[in-house]
Amino acid sequence: MTHDDHEPVLVTLSTPARRSLVAGLLRPEGSTPDPVDVDIPDPDLAAFLAGIAHADHGFVARTTSGPRALAVVAGTVAALCGEDIPTALTTPDLAFLKGLKPPAIEATRTVLLGIETPAAHEQEVTAALAPLDP
Repeated sequence: MTHDDHEPVLVTLSTPARRSLVAGLLRPEGSTPDPVDVDIPDPDLAAFLAGIAHADHGFVARTTSGPRALAVVAGTVAALCGEDIPTALTTPDLAFLKGLKPPAIEATRTVLLGIETPAAHEQEVTAALAPLDP
């Protein structure tokens, strides 16, 4: 059989499903033994995120604020990428966050395990994180 005797085989390659930065992130209040209160001053949160980004474990954030939930996602990504954490906390870059590659999403979700919020604030937090959903 020669090389010319083979017909080409067409293979459809699909992109693997991208893990969402925020899908499954939200947790009900009380579902985690030791959530970290992220409704603290920005300098304190930035220092915490800078440290946790290099720890061998992740954390679950606790907040009642949609904007703060978005800020903690942006700050976590900034900490992992070596970017300016305080700026990420005050002005999350939605385009940058939405453009993260799967390995960066996985790294972020390994550090930020969840965001716990009371049921009364769930809709606000969900709405604030919605722009990050693919």
